[in-house]
Amino acid sequence: MSTPNLSADNSSFFINRELSWIRFNRHVLDEARDMSHPLLERVKFLAIFANNLDEYFMVRVSGLQRQLVKGVLKYPPDGMTPSQQLEAIRKMLIPELEAQYYIWHEEILPRLDAAGIHIHMYADLTQQQKELMRTFFIDEIFPVLTPLVFDSAHPFPFISNLSLNLAIIIRDQNNKDFFARVKVPTNLFSRLVRIPPQKTGESGNDSVVHYVYLEEIISANLDMLFTGLNVVASFPFRISRDADIDIEVDDASDLITTVEEVMEQRARGKPVRIEIECSMHEGICHMLEKKLGVTSGMLYRVGHPVGMTDLMQLLSLDRPDLKDIPFQPSIPSDLAEANDIFSVIRNHDILLYHPYDSFSPVINFLRQAAHDPDVLAIKITLYRVGSNSPVVNALMEAHENGKAVAALIELKARFDEENNIGWARALENEGVHVVYGVVGLKVHAKLCMVVRREKDGIRRYLHLGTGNYNATTSRIYTDFGLFTCDKEKGEDVANLFNLLTGYARITNYKKLLVAPVTIRNGIIDRIDREISRHQEHGDGHIIFKMNALIDPLCITALYRASQAGVKVDLQVRGICCLRPGIAGVSENITVTSIVGRFLEHARIYYFHNGDNEEVFLGSADLMPRNLDRRVEILFPIENPHYRKAIVSTILPVQLNDTTKVRLLKPDGSYERRKPSDDMPSLNAQTWLLDHRGIWNNDIN
Repeated sequence: MSTPNLSADNSSFFINRELSWIRFNRHVLDEARDMSHPLLERVKFLAIFANNLDEYFMVRVSGLQRQLVKGVLKYPPDGMTPSQQLEAIRKMLIPELEAQYYIWHEEILPRLDAAGIHIHMYADLTQQQKELMRTFFIDEIFPVLTPLVFDSAHPFPFISNLSLNLAIIIRDQNNKDFFARVKVPTNLFSRLVRIPPQKTGESGNDSVVHYVYLEEIISANLDMLFTGLNVVASFPFRISRDADIDIEVDDASDLITTVEEVMEQRARGKPVRIEIECSMHEGICHMLEKKLGVTSGMLYRVGHPVGMTDLMQLLSLDRPDLKDIPFQPSIPSDLAEANDIFSVIRNHDILLYHPYDSFSPVINFLRQAAHDPDVLAIKITLYRVGSNSPVVNALMEAHENGKAVAALIELKARFDEENNIGWARALENEGVHVVYGVVGLKVHAKLCMVVRREKDGIRRYLHLGTGNYNATTSRIYTDFGLFTCDKEKGEDVANLFNLLTGYARITNYKKLLVAPVTIRNGIIDRIDREISRHQEHGDGHIIFKMNALIDPLCITALYRASQAGVKVDLQVRGICCLRPGIAGVSENITVTSIVGRFLEHARIYYFHNGDNEEVFLGSADLMPRNLDRRVEILFPIENPHYRKAIVSTILPVQLNDTTKVRLLKPDGSYERRKPSDDMPSLNAQTWLLDHRGIWNNDIN
């Protein structure tokens, strides 16, 4: 049989990225079904599934709809037109949404009720509970509501992005019907309103709680808003708007102002989805379509409640019996015992694997740098920082102590712009030198450099990571961080910071691979090297672990490796456009995905390369945006102990998972891997929790 010709233009070799993402989100929904998770963790996965869909519509679906409106068609490598993609997306999502509400109503709600967490429909409340909620409505909710009628004299009101609303039919004394809208103030009140305890023995703690939905309280008391009129019916609905607005900064003299203006535009983007409760009156549906300028294909009838992201509120309950068992992250023994982190790093590199390893050494690294009299300067990139950031506080302390501190804060980090603007202004107010990014690029690289004066001269201490400098997400995202004072890595990072903060133009680096200049070629060159090595010795092996695989050139290179007989193991958590198992093209490629307790976020690129194995970690997925439009880094793991730990322990455990892993099939669907005699039952994340810190054992 002849070998098929490879081309990045051959659509049959690629899976559509939008449909691949839906399949990934289906894995999240599967976790909500999984009874091995504690009950509130299943609720969490339902909320994450819904939140993921919100962002998907605001960013990805909105882009397809814009292409249709403007007539600008961008065909993906799989060749699907925008209209074909939109049709396929809707077809795939309808059963997903039905499954979401089935899981909530039939599987989770009854178990919550049995566990003492009662979520009531308003009609099912006792008379006493209704009176309490009526009083709460009068005293707290009623004063902030603004009913808006729309007719020939009243224009249709603006409905903000992701806001929950009630569409109301009211009837006057002449039997004439009108439409009205009331915004449900979820920004002021919890979506699930807690009902004060009434029964003996219900002390008000979290063991027995009663809730009712905020919109149902409002709906049941609409008579107070429309005095003298008959409230015929009310239906909740929710709008998602286009939030994928590019930030053009080439001519912007004030980037913060530009980003703030774009955020305002995002809030008023065109509607891309309307979620309506399945019982909504057809007349209101048609009215919403007309007034909002949407098609029926943009309306999604869903169950109750509309907008499940708010279910995350239940995770705040003090019910440890219904949550994952907490664990104590590991700290390498030499870090735990040492007062001077710099002396440990001088002795050897330190690899941390979060959340199995604690993030506290990263914070301590910055805090020690802030107070060490020999530290001269600190430079860091910040992408998603989070609130109450100990990292930012350490930078402020460093400046107060006379260190030269430079922070590159990426204001264009989507949906984190407001938070990053706040931190940028706070740091600037303290006198820290703040840089807002690079014109035409997003800075997604995760790096920190501490410059220290020592007896033998200036030394650069580095922290290089695959994840954000965010202490909160470090407890739920799997990410690597490397401490090193390697001289050549230090020179690379210093040069990269000069590029980011100044006008330096560097195209070659000694050890780092850097996007947009060297990562794609560096990866493809190493794939081709593995092909050559395999043709000579027959031992070619490539392992990539990442969040997404989309780049056609990298995919085509992996196909070449497979055709040459190289074994290729890919673990791609989310979108994967590579199609494994194509005869003569990709039968030597295996693609798996793990979705479990922690969000798999680390990127690992392994090349067997005979007796000279290479392992790179970093911030970059193999996506055109990461390789062409972002500043990213991949850094080599040169310490043989850590390289062996990754290659011989961490990667094999994850590749051999039989509990949370899904196996990608040639048609783009996934199947669960089942334990067998050859592959016994294994949950990789649980195993790594049970063996956390072993990669730092015997490092000396």
